[in-house]
Amino acid sequence: MKEVLDFLRGLRENNNREWFAAHKSEYEIAKKEFENVCQSLILKIGEFDENILNLTPQECVFRIYRDIRFSNDKTPYKNHFGTYIAFPGGRKSPRGGYYLHINPIEGSFFGGGIWSPEPAVLKVLREGIYYNYEEFEEIINEPEFKKIYGNSFYNEDKLKTLPKGFPADFANPEILKLKHYFVSHDLNENEITDPNFTNHLAWLARVAYPLNRFLNYAVDESKD
Repeated sequence: MKEVLDFLRGLRENNNREWFAAHKSEYEIAKKEFENVCQSLILKIGEFDENILNLTPQECVFRIYRDIRFSNDKTPYKNHFGTYIAFPGGRKSPRGGYYLHINPIEGSFFGGGIWSPEPAVLKVLREGIYYNYEEFEEIINEPEFKKIYGNSFYNEDKLKTLPKGFPADFANPEILKLKHYFVSHDLNENEITDPNFTNHLAWLARVAYPLNRFLNYAVDESKD
């Protein structure tokens, strides 16, 4: 992943179309390296989450080009590489999956779950947790899960009060205030450049799998 890290460092200092055009061949090499990591990860995750095997890197890897039409920040490129491995749909999937984020300047991480679900999906996730809280609690309190992901559910934009329809005496009201059911684990550069990087990611994915399975059951049930 050295080519990925080197390219992103250069892009961070030169986020403009002229520099990107002059270094397009380096971008293509980095992009291919990242797609290869994604492909390897698809195969490894597919050993325990079989539907993932139906995906391709092209479905999962996010474009590096930013949509700047409605943004005050007019830099044309993202300063990271990212891939969301979820079936069906890859990066466009509303279901729980596995996300890899590589940014050598601001931080890299691997995560699992559902980020920023649509309101209807968020509602069924909260209901799924409420009605099946013992099962959910068992997943997030499993020792290996706690060791890797801890209390990393993103909560900076959570609700100040319980969403409507849930009783105040619920065992864990804070979990129902969340707007994202996504956990993450930071990655350092030594891990990213290690030859066994994808094995490490597959292990992180395996630990996140029970959470995804729980969330996806709630999402899929709501469609029946």
